[in-house]
Amino acid sequence: MKIIQMLPTIAYGDAVGNDCAAIYKILKDDGWDTAIYAENIDYRLPKGFAHRVSDMPSLSANDILIYHLSTGTELNKRLKDYPCRKVIFYHNITPPDFFKLYDPISFELCRSGLAQARAIAPHAEYCIADSEFNRQDLIRMGYRCPIDVAPILIPFEDYDKEPDADTMRQYSDGKINILFTGRIAPNKRHEDLIRAFAALHRDEPNSRLILAGSYQDGDRYAKRLKRYVRELELEESVVFTGHISFASILALYRTASVFWCMSDHEGFCVPLVEAMYFDIPIVAAASTAIPWTLGGSGVLLDEKNPELTAAVTRELMSDEVLRKKVVEGQRARLADFGYDRTADLIRRYLRRVIEGRVAEETAVDMAEGDAGVYAPEGSGI
Repeated sequence: MKIIQMLPTIAYGDAVGNDCAAIYKILKDDGWDTAIYAENIDYRLPKGFAHRVSDMPSLSANDILIYHLSTGTELNKRLKDYPCRKVIFYHNITPPDFFKLYDPISFELCRSGLAQARAIAPHAEYCIADSEFNRQDLIRMGYRCPIDVAPILIPFEDYDKEPDADTMRQYSDGKINILFTGRIAPNKRHEDLIRAFAALHRDEPNSRLILAGSYQDGDRYAKRLKRYVRELELEESVVFTGHISFASILALYRTASVFWCMSDHEGFCVPLVEAMYFDIPIVAAASTAIPWTLGGSGVLLDEKNPELTAAVTRELMSDEVLRKKVVEGQRARLADFGYDRTADLIRRYLRRVIEGRVAEETAVDMAEGDAGVYAPEGSGI
């Protein structure tokens, strides 16, 4: 039996790539004939880590194809033609309307991706979603196969590497650093971050908003955000980092006072877990996967009210007891995302598939009220 992973693009250091690497190790350690195949392979990855889809061997009815679904691609259309068992790892596809006014390419990729995801549903034997929100997303798209939840595998040892010294010096200047990390994209709602920061900065002029994320030259959404910052006369206090090194990102986490997230759509949101790791108190809007990922930790806001966000942030900065309580809750939730724990969970799920026990064990989970959900254990305020 061959157990093959396949995906459109595998990139260096991203969440899907980390999942692929971890699953490969699990399967290899357990003695299975396994490999990773992609249409596009990041040149920074070690040679031989992944292979071209065109070089994939023939598959039989007894083989298992693990497919990472996250965007629109011709590969989605071809999935049904492989004569083997199919397991979907679902990482979410952003609703296309977020990109309609800004990015026609992303709009089309997301539009086609969602249509293709729905078409794949009858061909999937089993799915693993990396959040409960994503599990429900699959159900909404017509998936009737068993679906379990396992969070994204995060290699936390990477965060213990040396931060960039220049970035550390730049942002260790006594200012209150409000941080958000994530590419500049309309679903992330950076304008809501800027609006809340304007309310905070009015009473805390020593504050700074750092928007750490990449964007392309000429990006319409980024241009709109920068124009908004100018209109609010906040150019000296709002930083757009653009693409920066991982060492610089580590420095930003180490110098951050509070982490904000006002996104309107997240399938998991790895930066929330990163903020937990660095003991940065989180203030976030209760949207899509964010409540599940926080799991009762951080400060979750039911409405995106700039004044409320600013007030909560001031409390976290001034009330040491409150700050400590929030951080302790985040540490408890962080334990749920431990690498070994998540890897063991995925190993258990994959054994269900390999041994043909998916339907049987999912039925037991349903009877016991679990339904395959990776339940949060952390607690917040």
